[in-house]
Amino acid sequence: MKRIALEKLKEWKNRSDKKPLIIHGARQVGKTWLIKEFGKTEYKNVAYIMFEKNERMKNLFSGDMDVHRILLGLEIETKQKINPVKTLIIFDEIQECPNALISLKYFYENIPEYNFVAVGSLLGVFLHGGTSFPVGKVEFMDLYPMNFYEFLSAIGENELCYLLDKNEFDLITTFKDRFLSCLRMYFYVGGMPEVVLKFSENHDFGLARSIQNQILESYVQDFSKHVPISNINKVTQLWNSIPSQLAKENKKFVYKEVQEGATAKMYELSLEWLIRCGLVHRVDRVSKPAIPLKGYKNIKAFKLFLSDVGLLSAMSKLDVRSLLDGNKLFREFKGSLAEQFVLQELKVIQDMDMDIAYWANDAPATAEIDFVFQFDNNIIPIEVKSSINLKAKSLKIYQEKFQPSLSVRSSTADFKKVGNLYDVPLYALGKLLEIIKIVL
Repeated sequence: MKRIALEKLKEWKNRSDKKPLIIHGARQVGKTWLIKEFGKTEYKNVAYIMFEKNERMKNLFSGDMDVHRILLGLEIETKQKINPVKTLIIFDEIQECPNALISLKYFYENIPEYNFVAVGSLLGVFLHGGTSFPVGKVEFMDLYPMNFYEFLSAIGENELCYLLDKNEFDLITTFKDRFLSCLRMYFYVGGMPEVVLKFSENHDFGLARSIQNQILESYVQDFSKHVPISNINKVTQLWNSIPSQLAKENKKFVYKEVQEGATAKMYELSLEWLIRCGLVHRVDRVSKPAIPLKGYKNIKAFKLFLSDVGLLSAMSKLDVRSLLDGNKLFREFKGSLAEQFVLQELKVIQDMDMDIAYWANDAPATAEIDFVFQFDNNIIPIEVKSSINLKAKSLKIYQEKFQPSLSVRSSTADFKKVGNLYDVPLYALGKLLEIIKIVL
């Protein structure tokens, strides 16, 4: 399967100033497959170390941090001659060996020409738990579920990918029915690699849902294994409440809908755990869309989204028959699937390390913009519409109030430009970066 993140890894490899790389992402988003594929295609050989249940390797890192001694041990373990340029060294499940994480600092300081990549499950939680790690001596890369473009490629829609690659906006519109058909599939199947792989082989929606449910069950099992006993119920309650919270007209997260009498203080640690392990994305409200965006966030008002639209559809018990009625599917749960999809697309757009929020004002006229993000010195609003109905009272209020240089509306409608308002179809949102660079 094609993963856009491979291009980022190639860029990392070719930099003269690269540091050891740590890949962070939720369980089962394809971290191990990605890095093995990268090693297979870009290096002569790979020295792969799995630390889970590997006492021998844990002992190797328990002594001094003599990098040459450790390298020799890695060669013996992997039966690979490690070359500083031609070998990729992979540390998998690195959270199982904290000293291996610490060693990355010494590898960078003493033998920076070697190529190290580390991955691990629940790594965000692990690093936040007070574990010493080499600040300033490593780089980080987030990996997310497969986006819509990657899904198209996986299911063999190479012609549609070609149109997106070449920015053939007129032809994209001509074949919008095919794009929308695939987008309906994606709303159901999502971007978890195992689900996409099996679906690409037989287009079996029932099997896709079965695998999604297995993934969801594995997440719940993680709660029991890794969350402090006192917080397990709270984490589970928060997690289970997200679909119903997104199904509301006002998608602001409300603790009292998790449990009667619940407060932010009661659940703040549980929420932080879900965020740091990559299972949910938090989007804070801003009262003023100004630079820097994070300086205007109201941490008491936020929305929570899952990592994957397919998992959201599974948790929401979306019936596969909804795929037969496209309009119904896009309206399902008051547009929550569309908003989830847009956030996922924004998260994986290359070169856009964006701070994403949403905007809402107060009386006299209540208005809300689904997403705003900072790009260079601009704050760009995105209004998400779950159908071709483009009435956008909130966007009009926002434009009159803040006079943005560019506004984006994303729906199932066609490409269109009216003044500085751009209609970008949901299925082409992955091209947002190109559009923004052209306009700005």
